[in-house]
Amino acid sequence: MSLAAVGGFLAVAFGAFAAHGITDPKAQGWMHTGATYAFMHCLAVFAAAFVVSLGGRRARFAPPLFLAGALIFSGSLFAMALGAPRWFGAITPIGGVLFLVGWACLAWAALQIDEPQA
Repeated sequence: MSLAAVGGFLAVAFGAFAAHGITDPKAQGWMHTGATYAFMHCLAVFAAAFVVSLGGRRARFAPPLFLAGALIFSGSLFAMALGAPRWFGAITPIGGVLFLVGWACLAWAALQIDEPQA
């Protein structure tokens, strides 16, 4: 969970930097997209922890996927916005696939949770 908190901190920092420190519209867009997806998936790590606490043990697979996805997806967008070559964006979809697999794991785990007994 600390990694999710640090990731959330960084997402807000990169978002603020995009809004106030970058003038190129394309680079601003990359930073905004990267920050938005990173922040959403840091919150998803907390959601996965909640699902685990309800009995959905399979949700433990989602946080590493979300965090790796944020690192690759958002990281590649941040890197391009800060001057990395455009071909660096070729790895961005790998992060997106990791996000999707993480969400599938979370859904699978939620199905595992038993209904409360009356």
